[in-house]
Amino acid sequence: MSRALLEIRGLVKHFTVEGSREVVHAVDGVDLSVMPGETLGLVGESGCGKTTVGRLALRLLEPTAGELLLDGRDLVRIPRRELRRLRSRMQIVFQDPFSSLNPRMTVHTLLTRPMEIHLNLSPLARQARLEELLEKVGLRGEHRGRYPHEFSGGQRQRIAIARALSVNPDFVALDEPTSALDVSVQAQILNLLKQLQQDHGLTYLFISHNLSVVKHMSDRIAVMYLGQLVEVATREALFTAPLHPYTRALISSIPALTPRGRRERIRLVGDVPSAIRVPAGCRFHTRCPFAEDRCRREAPALRPVAADGEAPHQVSCHLVP
Repeated sequence: MSRALLEIRGLVKHFTVEGSREVVHAVDGVDLSVMPGETLGLVGESGCGKTTVGRLALRLLEPTAGELLLDGRDLVRIPRRELRRLRSRMQIVFQDPFSSLNPRMTVHTLLTRPMEIHLNLSPLARQARLEELLEKVGLRGEHRGRYPHEFSGGQRQRIAIARALSVNPDFVALDEPTSALDVSVQAQILNLLKQLQQDHGLTYLFISHNLSVVKHMSDRIAVMYLGQLVEVATREALFTAPLHPYTRALISSIPALTPRGRRERIRLVGDVPSAIRVPAGCRFHTRCPFAEDRCRREAPALRPVAADGEAPHQVSCHLVP
């Protein structure tokens, strides 16, 4: 079995509320591994911490605790100069393609500036790579002299994807890459991402709240709730036999395309608790219809409960044997 390209161990990120001693528990003890060439989906409600995990994985945020291993090298403890050299191996595509692109830069500058910083290429080679990238993401050579505001949302996201690919990364974090786009454009961008992965052997961390999109894109899926993982499984196992009550509730909310495909809707009671005052025991017990006394007292560990090929099906729930 090959070694994970990215391994996250005991990842913690706490934010201090300005002007007080209160602490926001954004991420609390996350363990994840992403294998070379796979797409790991990270899904959950807004505010669960999934975007924070993605930014921590690239050291765009400093973790409070934990390890981030890229090919076995801990990104948290390596010198800043060495981290800078590794930046070309890990890139990110943000949710909003307009705010993530510098409005004062042309497409030419947006795509060639990372090459100048990270790749030892001549001006002629950078120009040739620019033309190649534009073609790969479905843009034309004439677009290189235009500014971000001159493009549609889908075209801007294509530019953002081309910028991420410009330095030949191994790992790309995709943070809600289609949520700001029209439905028809979403499908085009998702198909483009899958084609680029196939062509370049890319490894993706795909972050989204849209389970249908995650199902289409991912090989394995991790479900997150209030800063912690509650279930990790292959796509097939998660959608055919979800184990955690929260996962079952999320899947039941997916609209059915046909009457025969309708599921019994599981409606959760109440709101997600505050990340400042997290509940004792299982964090989901305040909304779980099956919670017992043990759930309110004792926090369950994420543990393997079944073998699903080479990937174990993990769940964090006292009620799952």
